[in-house]
Amino acid sequence: MLITLIRQYLRPYRRAIAAVIVFQLVATMASLYLPSLNADIIDNGVARGDTGYILDIGGVMLLITVVQIVGSIAAVYFGARAAMSLGRDLRSAVFHRGASSSPSARCRRSGRRR
Repeated sequence: MLITLIRQYLRPYRRAIAAVIVFQLVATMASLYLPSLNADIIDNGVARGDTGYILDIGGVMLLITVVQIVGSIAAVYFGARAAMSLGRDLRSAVFHRGASSSPSARCRRSGRRR
């Protein structure tokens, strides 16, 4: 029952959820690539004393860090929008369901007498 409810209310936000997944994947891949570049700087730049190589790979690291930051910000943005919209839709559905029933039916459900 919960799965069908979630599917029903998340369906309008499929694009936002897909965007969250894609941007989070990009940010994670960038984050996992940085230690390899750091090791490459140490192995090929520091060990050989090649300052130009260190600066070049350091620039690539900065570029990848910017990609990681942008990916993380975009993932949080789309995730927050989808979550807020889902919450709004669920609250509205609960309100309309409760408001549409008669007062005596609400009293029976809560166990109170009218």
